[in-house]
Amino acid sequence: MSLFQEVAVLLALSAVVGGVAVKLRQPLIIAYILVGILAGPAVLGLSSENEPLKLFAEIGITVLLFVVGLKLDMRLVRTLGPVALATGLGQLTFTVVFGYGLCYLLGLEWMTALYVSVALTFSSTIIIVKLLSDKGEIDSLHGRIAMGFLIVQDIAVVLAMLGLNLYQPSNGEAPVMPPLLLAATLLGFGVLLYLLMRFALPRLLDIMASSPELLMLMAIAWGILLAAGADSLGLSKEIGAFVAGFSLASTPLREAVASRLTSLRDFLLLFFFLHLGLQLDFAHIHGQIGSALILSAFVLIGNPLIVMAIMGWMGYRKRTGFMAGLTVAQISEFSIIFVAMGIGLGHVGQDALGLTTLVGLITITLSTYMILYSQPLFDRLAPWLGIFERHIPHRENANDSDPQNSHADVVVYGMGRYGRQLAHQLEAGGLRVLGVDFDPGALSDARNEGLNVCYGDAEDSDFLEHLPLNKAKAMISTIPQREVNAILLRALRASTFKGKVTLSAFRAGDAEALENAGAASVLRPHSDAAETAARRLLGEIGKA
Repeated sequence: MSLFQEVAVLLALSAVVGGVAVKLRQPLIIAYILVGILAGPAVLGLSSENEPLKLFAEIGITVLLFVVGLKLDMRLVRTLGPVALATGLGQLTFTVVFGYGLCYLLGLEWMTALYVSVALTFSSTIIIVKLLSDKGEIDSLHGRIAMGFLIVQDIAVVLAMLGLNLYQPSNGEAPVMPPLLLAATLLGFGVLLYLLMRFALPRLLDIMASSPELLMLMAIAWGILLAAGADSLGLSKEIGAFVAGFSLASTPLREAVASRLTSLRDFLLLFFFLHLGLQLDFAHIHGQIGSALILSAFVLIGNPLIVMAIMGWMGYRKRTGFMAGLTVAQISEFSIIFVAMGIGLGHVGQDALGLTTLVGLITITLSTYMILYSQPLFDRLAPWLGIFERHIPHRENANDSDPQNSHADVVVYGMGRYGRQLAHQLEAGGLRVLGVDFDPGALSDARNEGLNVCYGDAEDSDFLEHLPLNKAKAMISTIPQREVNAILLRALRASTFKGKVTLSAFRAGDAEALENAGAASVLRPHSDAAETAARRLLGEIGKA
């Protein structure tokens, strides 16, 4: 077949296998690697031309690092501050130290053991964001904490790549320029980049913004230009691409650029994983299955445990630590890129890449289901997780944030716009309201409006013990997910709460299902104005 025909077959296979992966609720990364294996010489032997695929793969990695730099939200790290840094750095240190020892015991050569142990520390931001978004948990406390330490990991992988390039540039050959000249060049490059970020790039982006196509072209050209510049200095293209993205991260158009590049990034990364699958040497992989299983168990169990231990010590509840910990129970696409980069530098051999890829396939597959079914998994393990929680989890204790929390007539779960309007109307009717939400942003908005609120997750039945239910006349949920409302209702019925329970129906059929489940009344936010609903509830509560 011609190269064009080979690419056409690879894309068709990727679409078919990708469809199966979606049905199995697996990330497409797994599907693409499997397609590469299927198309490679070990199975079907469909693809013979590797150089064009390698070029596409390199461009895909460049765009990936550019988008990572572009979306590096330092404000999120500053907001979460101690917990993001403590969990991120703690998990990185734990995994590198104990992972290296484990790799050494498995008989790996010291440099290979170092590479693999570092690769085990990185978790996939792309996969985690997708899974948490699908579950509606991206704005939850554990979701925001996870995003915070994933950003710490992204910074760490870039620093690791930079360190490796400085250790041995250009495949062990003589450096492109003497060290002092290289340092002076980097300093001058940094000053020039700062001036461009401060004065030129914002104006250039404003001009390009009149044409979305031109804006995307300019962004790609900027990213690849800096990647090529870094390559010419003896550094990696990935470092240059990351710096290019970071240079645009403070501009107001960063979200517009990032949203347009996301699809291109995903398409080009397809070729990286296809190329990876084509290059896998089964002669090496066959003897590494045992080691891969041991290292996978270390990642699946050890990484979540260290995150839960750190978060529990800092005063978070065991459920928050468990949910955040599950997000590090896999390795990342960066792990594979990192080891592949080591091969290019001459530090490690193909066996390191094969082992890392096997661990990636195992951990990504299993951790996906662990995150998707995190609540049932937590329910089963909760009795043994008490060691990861302080006697008083002060960061999430409802009574610690405000003395008024112990005196509430009505508890309202969900502090979105509808929930806040409802709370204001109930307070205007003379009731004391306590608002509860798992989104720190929604809680901040509610506090700014003068409402009495605290953090809480409706799926965490243990949290009900910290609410003033013995004095409350009613519990109201404005949460849109019927499944979450059902969990909250079951937990309330199992508790000592005697007041009225009102839930919200946002979709057709939800109202009847919630009423049949035992809700005293059901709100329909799409048809009921908050003022009308509040008048009705005031009348019902007054009769209690």
